[in-house]
Amino acid sequence: MRLKLIISTIVAFGFLAAPAFAQELTGTLKKIKDSGAITLGHRESSVPFSYYDDNQKVIGYAMDLCYKIVDAVKKDLKLQKLEVKLNPVTSATRIPLIANGTVDLECGSTTNNIEREKQVAFTITHFVTANRFVSKKANNFKTVDDLKGKTVVSTSGTTNIKQITEINGQKNLGMNILAAKDHAEAFLMVETDRAAAFVMDDILLYSLVATSKSPSDYTINADALSVEPYGIMLRREDPAFKKVVDGAMTAVYKSGEINAIYAKWFQKPIPPKGVNLNLPMGASFKKVVANPTDSGDPATYK
Repeated sequence: MRLKLIISTIVAFGFLAAPAFAQELTGTLKKIKDSGAITLGHRESSVPFSYYDDNQKVIGYAMDLCYKIVDAVKKDLKLQKLEVKLNPVTSATRIPLIANGTVDLECGSTTNNIEREKQVAFTITHFVTANRFVSKKANNFKTVDDLKGKTVVSTSGTTNIKQITEINGQKNLGMNILAAKDHAEAFLMVETDRAAAFVMDDILLYSLVATSKSPSDYTINADALSVEPYGIMLRREDPAFKKVVDGAMTAVYKSGEINAIYAKWFQKPIPPKGVNLNLPMGASFKKVVANPTDSGDPATYK
């Protein structure tokens, strides 16, 4: 009778313990462990964050940071091997592809804001930029008011196109606002005079001007339309995965590794043309490095 009781207890304990063990891994970590792969979403022309070099290899500042996260995930899951799959995304597809599970991390130049946080989560901010516009110097456009009645372009699915549309309505500027599929197409429209200005994050504009045929032909306006903190996206309500991701980013900042990674992409010649953006780390981002945050509130960065 006693032996039966012991066996029954062991069996019952086994049934109770099994679900607890199964619950240890959930969400994205379970998906990665089960598949042996992690999928990174990347951009095609977001220089220097995430783009193709002249050999069609995906490179960039955000990609380097994502690979640091991949290393941390591999270590956390105690995997000997972890396959990295690359999936191109656009401004329009990046949020849906994170939300539906196609992409695990989006490594690009995506603004973290309160509205987007309702759909996706963001890790620690990896850059702080501002919304401005590029135009041809010859046109002498200084402020957004100078664009009254002009054709203006921005990239589809960005905070920038939303904001310039709102400004257009508020100021009754009568601008004709066009949506380009990516940053390269939008800049080409200014280059070929199909648009008077391209509204985008200033760092991306500086990169496009620096790598253009005639950099001296262009100017970027001085007054920022908004502050834009960039973050790597991941799925919402996945605290276990976010903890690993945030931990990896914080470790890169606290160890000082971020300084070399930043310098590589913003203060040294970068592929494919060997252009040096000559952009020292700004005060807002230095503040993030000292005190890592994933805030989507622009006021945090002022």
